[in-house]
Amino acid sequence: MKKKRTILIIGGARSGKSRCALKLARAFKSKTLLATLEPKDKEMRARIQRHRQARGPGWRVVEEPLKLKQALEAALSESAAVVVDCITLWLSNLLLSGMSDDAIFSQAKNLCKLLNNPGAVVVLVSNEVGQGIVPAEPLARRYRDLLGEVNKMLAGVCSEVYLMVAGIPMVIKREQG
Repeated sequence: MKKKRTILIIGGARSGKSRCALKLARAFKSKTLLATLEPKDKEMRARIQRHRQARGPGWRVVEEPLKLKQALEAALSESAAVVVDCITLWLSNLLLSGMSDDAIFSQAKNLCKLLNNPGAVVVLVSNEVGQGIVPAEPLARRYRDLLGEVNKMLAGVCSEVYLMVAGIPMVIKREQG
């Protein structure tokens, strides 16, 4: 089976990453949003509602905070395009579940293997958290470092990488073919 596009959209908070991802997948007849957010508080529930309204009709939605690779495999068997929103929260969920760094990297490597030949368009959303100050707390530093490494792994296997700045997608990588 021919490899389809794999796209990583990375950027700061509120930079337009999700909007860009949805726009890229909107044209496909069968599309899935794979959401990793767990609605643990009122603000998160409100954020989910805003995302639903912005997305519009025609989307299949799968909520999976931890088992991303398995959920993505299932979504790929049913959809021409899958948006994963977002890697940042998935990694946070893994970290807060008590997973070791090695276990998290193992999960990320398995996800990358799937992205080598997904058979559909996959658009991944992730935050860039390494351009700010060094966090004061050890857990925050660990999270920043882990996400930086996972983002590098994903960027290495994705055929396209965009950096979102003020709502504008800047092409960082685009493979031909």
